[in-house]
Amino acid sequence: MPHSDIDELLPPPPPWRVFSEAPGGGADDDLPATPEDHRARTYRPDRNVVELVNAALYLRRPILVTGKPGVGKSTLARSIAYELDLGPLLHWPVNSRSTLAEGLYRYDAIGRLQEANLRDAPGTAEDDRTADIGRYVRLGPLGTALLPRSKPRVLLIDELDKGDLDLPNDLLDVFEEGSYTVPELARLPDEQHEVEVFTDDHGPRTTIRRGRVSCDAFPIVVITNNGERRFPPAFLRRCVRVDIQPHDNRALAQIVRTQLGDEAAAAAEPVIERFMAKRSRDDIATDQLLNAVYFAMSGALGEAGGQAAAEGADAHTRERLLDALLRGINSMDPA
Repeated sequence: MPHSDIDELLPPPPPWRVFSEAPGGGADDDLPATPEDHRARTYRPDRNVVELVNAALYLRRPILVTGKPGVGKSTLARSIAYELDLGPLLHWPVNSRSTLAEGLYRYDAIGRLQEANLRDAPGTAEDDRTADIGRYVRLGPLGTALLPRSKPRVLLIDELDKGDLDLPNDLLDVFEEGSYTVPELARLPDEQHEVEVFTDDHGPRTTIRRGRVSCDAFPIVVITNNGERRFPPAFLRRCVRVDIQPHDNRALAQIVRTQLGDEAAAAAEPVIERFMAKRSRDDIATDQLLNAVYFAMSGALGEAGGQAAAEGADAHTRERLLDALLRGINSMDPA
């Protein structure tokens, strides 16, 4: 028989899985709250990370962040945007097909050609025949970050080591010059020297003059790296390198306390010990620990928060579920 009362059976979602339509209270109050907003507000980097990030801000240099999966590399960028009130994060997830041009802008030549054919059709009003090339240009995350502003934007270039071998070197000129050209706009006649284009953050269209974009404040660029390959020395020396180490027991307890409160932190000690033991053999992300602690606190495991086993699961099931939630990222063993 179908169950129609799932909203009554399930506990509230964990804070990092709340998709609210209420304002997020972050850098832009018009944006809805997201799990990323929550992570940014509760992120607690160690002192060494803070000092290196501050050095990069002073020097206006990109931050190359290395660390194991789940230590908070991407969250560091979101935390910087939140703490410094620099607006929504610009995010460029890199894959094996990513190119510098994709990060800077996208030009929809096919869409423009199709509309040109429609404009030339018989019966089209003269006012409708005027082409607006800016409607077919959208700046990418990097291109948007380099727009001239009094305050820098925060750009996350995520997992650069997954990209093409030439991509780090391609980024060097842009990082050094703080500018780029959109050739399709630079070729326009003088009477079209100003063109309004779309941006990556879907805000109002912005004006580009003679196809050239130059930043006023160099963006805060956070580049994450999972260590899958080495970068060229010329690229490395232009970045401030930050290596985020896995959290120790004390830091993990503080993370649980920040995310779930004092009661959860007190009940989480055995789960943290199990997490540390498993992490010594395989990579496990911190959010897996949070999932396990929250699951236990919810009563589903019948282990924490004074829940009786009869309300949740028997001891064997509890152990099996905890093992599954704390399964190593590289583990091939069945859950």
